[in-house]
Amino acid sequence: MASTLPFDTRQLFIDGQWRDAASGETLTLENPSDGSALARIARGMSADIDAAVAAARRALDDGAWGRMSPTERGRVLSAMGRRVLEQVELLAQLEALDVGKPLKQGRADAIALARYLEFYGGAADKVHGETLPFQSGYTVLTLREPHGVTGHIVPWNYPMQIVGRSVGAALAMGNACVLKPAEEACLTVLAFARIAHEAGLPAGALNVVPGLGEEAGAALASHPGVAHLSFTGSVATGALVQAAAAKNTIPVTLELGGKSPQVVFADADLDAALPYLVNAGIQNAGQTCSAASRILVERSAYDAVLERMAARYRALRVGPALADLDVGPVISSRQHSIVSRYLELARDGASAGLRIAAQGEIVADAPSSGHYVRPTLVAGVPDTHVLAQEEIFGPVQVLMAFDSEADAVRIANGTPFGLVAGVWTRDGARQLRLARALKCGQVFINNYGAGGGVELPFGGVKRSGHGREKGFEALYGFSTLKTVAIQHG
Repeated sequence: MASTLPFDTRQLFIDGQWRDAASGETLTLENPSDGSALARIARGMSADIDAAVAAARRALDDGAWGRMSPTERGRVLSAMGRRVLEQVELLAQLEALDVGKPLKQGRADAIALARYLEFYGGAADKVHGETLPFQSGYTVLTLREPHGVTGHIVPWNYPMQIVGRSVGAALAMGNACVLKPAEEACLTVLAFARIAHEAGLPAGALNVVPGLGEEAGAALASHPGVAHLSFTGSVATGALVQAAAAKNTIPVTLELGGKSPQVVFADADLDAALPYLVNAGIQNAGQTCSAASRILVERSAYDAVLERMAARYRALRVGPALADLDVGPVISSRQHSIVSRYLELARDGASAGLRIAAQGEIVADAPSSGHYVRPTLVAGVPDTHVLAQEEIFGPVQVLMAFDSEADAVRIANGTPFGLVAGVWTRDGARQLRLARALKCGQVFINNYGAGGGVELPFGGVKRSGHGREKGFEALYGFSTLKTVAIQHG
């Protein structure tokens, strides 16, 4: 398969050049649809991170990137966005092969990447300081300045989207980036580096070092030359990244796990809600931090919602990414084992009132070596059960009943996570009460964005992390505020 890819995947991108890893070693990327070897990638290590950080620093201190005005930076980002749109189909296929998501989802991710670049290209020269009232005889103003070299550790589930929202914002503010993609899926990240270079991004502004998390990722997180870190991934790894960054006393943006609820009241428009209730749980085989993995339903509507969701589940079809069905494989055999263990708990949970209400089907011609999981709806789940408390990161949704608005809020807030929530009700006052009462970073009323659009600040509370990505908030996060006080009499 590797011979059919449109570029050589075995190199790092540092200082505007493609080069071998210092060790000369490579890693194998697996195709989750059939378990075959998809490509070889460079095994970057600490020496490569050192070289990438040094290149980023030169780009700021001596290179064309550091001399660019915000308007010029915006033009480069906009050019990158246009080039992404020219290559949407290639990027969609790479993402589908690499991650396992259906082609239509890969295509949507490529278009989202272009939109991030368009948004941040247009915003680059619109981040303003302020003048502040102070004592007589003074003029005081604030400046927004880049941190310098920023590190970006990107997961395997949405490489394009997460590169767009973190690297796009960092570049717009004038930072120079060192990017470590996940070792499980990084083809579109390497393709993005090529696109950025071809679109005119100066050497050193973006450097990409694939490799293992415990090698390249750890080296980046602890590097003394990095001024800000952005990490998206698991809670456990996020804690390690934050601890490593703390030794250098630098800020960290963490977007971690989720156990996001959708709260459905009896007065909801079920015809409008049903597609969101299911799709937000199975998208990308449920491997989404903001997946709607918990469905909370007012008891009087519980049976109707269960029946209609079960019908949708039974119609779902699972198969190879390029078959472009409803659901593709999970990323790896390891993830398949993790999700399967949770499904065993569901099957063995009759004594606790659990039952598997419906499952989708794996198509007959799906390769037996692929990492396929049947999308599963589990009913009757107590709110304290492990299935309702832990992030499964697979196509599994749990259905729970509540008896009152207060009960719904208690259950919705009753996990260690707080990323996204959905609320379905026609009652306007209730909409506002729930929006304020739910402890999370985003609340969607009568819709569910699974992270929302490019313009909408995104991030969590509690174990879902801290800091905000997307929108102008990301630009503020990728900058530091300087106060200037001038005494002029």
